[in-house]
Amino acid sequence: MPGVSNENRPRRALRRVALPALTGLAAAAAALGAGELLAWATGPGGSPVLAVGSAAIDLTPTPLKEYAVRTFGTRDKAVLLGGIFLATALLAAVAGVLASRFPRVGAAVFGAFGVLGAVAAWSRPTAARADGLPALLAGAVGAVAVVLLSRPAAAAPAAGPPVSRRAVLLAGTFAAGAVAGVGGRALTDRRFDVSAAREAVRLPAPAVPLAPLPAAVHPQVPGLSPFRTPNPGFYRVDTALSLPRIDPRDWALRLHGLVDRPQLITFDQLLREPLEELDHTLSCVSNEVGGPYVGTTRWLGASLPALLRRAGVRAGADQLVGRSKEGMTIGTPLESVLDGRRALLAVAMDGEVLPVAHGFPCRTVVPGFYGYTSATKWLVDLEVTTFAAFDPYWVRRGWDRTGAVRTASRIEVPAPFAKVPAGEVDVAGTAWAIHRGIAAVELRFDGGPWQQAELAADAGPDLWRQWSYRWSGAVPGTHRIEVRATDATGAVQPEQRAEPFPAGATGWHSAVVTVT
Repeated sequence: MPGVSNENRPRRALRRVALPALTGLAAAAAALGAGELLAWATGPGGSPVLAVGSAAIDLTPTPLKEYAVRTFGTRDKAVLLGGIFLATALLAAVAGVLASRFPRVGAAVFGAFGVLGAVAAWSRPTAARADGLPALLAGAVGAVAVVLLSRPAAAAPAAGPPVSRRAVLLAGTFAAGAVAGVGGRALTDRRFDVSAAREAVRLPAPAVPLAPLPAAVHPQVPGLSPFRTPNPGFYRVDTALSLPRIDPRDWALRLHGLVDRPQLITFDQLLREPLEELDHTLSCVSNEVGGPYVGTTRWLGASLPALLRRAGVRAGADQLVGRSKEGMTIGTPLESVLDGRRALLAVAMDGEVLPVAHGFPCRTVVPGFYGYTSATKWLVDLEVTTFAAFDPYWVRRGWDRTGAVRTASRIEVPAPFAKVPAGEVDVAGTAWAIHRGIAAVELRFDGGPWQQAELAADAGPDLWRQWSYRWSGAVPGTHRIEVRATDATGAVQPEQRAEPFPAGATGWHSAVVTVT
């Protein structure tokens, strides 16, 4: 073509694609902004991004979920949301390119995404009819915006500086969408905030306070985890992209199913129950050998067995299913809840009202089981049923039905790949076999004979037990330290490695260190 160099052709082609793609991104910003604004009125469950993300979590195969937890840890939700935003941006860019030549097709892409978001919102177990409206509005706004922004009139030159009218419109649309999205999310968070209601809760004293834990439960070895885990450092692994926020004044727990006398208890009534304390180590089934998803705290709550006995459990019942505000279901063996162990409807941990992230206003705690079969956060419903009649959320995805905690031990000091000076080296860590207790911990160095570690004071079978060992005569070089534990029944922790799925990880933890 006369007057157009070969060097300019790629640039012109790029502009022909880039500008429509930016048009699609601006339309997507407007769409998501509109959806977030409407979610302020309908509730957090209607947020288009959160609705799609929650559905994606439910549909993700178990191996991929385990990979996400193993790879990203507690950042897995942020990674998922980032992926959803990236996929949305790519889809919006494609829709913008299509709309530049086929406006109806571009609009249809946004409409389809809106319908998908609505279906995702309505697929949630506790969804309301209004929860799908923000996604539908987002789809409609995106469809209209991409068509209007793609019209030739939008690209007509503007008077004055050499800036196209479309560029101004795109920038304005994108900015307005971003403000609406951020503002809508902030308004939603403020409307459903329960911080003041949580701070207003006054915890009654326990009917029979537990004695303070003795100092001897924790070896004085620098770098060893504290015996009690502070609330900010307590692990959190769940499927909630947005934390359920429940005002305790509106909360009630329904107990029903195979019982003679169904119960409905409010939060005030729960606090008037004789409250009990429980020192307990809770762990996640997704924890790898030597992993971080385990913590110990002092719980406060009402007796779960007492409530069940008041309701009158019928013969044949063998499963207690807890349901959370967002629809999670967790099944616990009923026989274990009623066998004499201290199981709670917990309202506090580590001396303070339950944090929202850990189940405020009420959660279950049943020693001896991983969280996925014992710890229903944001609890609103308890059903006495049978294993034959109902499969809870994780069981439907292939996890072991019982979820009993396996014996585990880990080396915390020295850290893996640490460099330590020759001579005497402190080795320390933690072991747990919940509701059985730890009887012994052994170490070996470079495959040599097993050596007995010194156990700290035993605080009870429902808690982990810390240990230490003075490694004398550590010589320069690279060394491998292994640990294994024996529970109070005499069973030795198995050597064979097994992945967390489907019943919890097994194997000996090891650490490679360099003595200098």
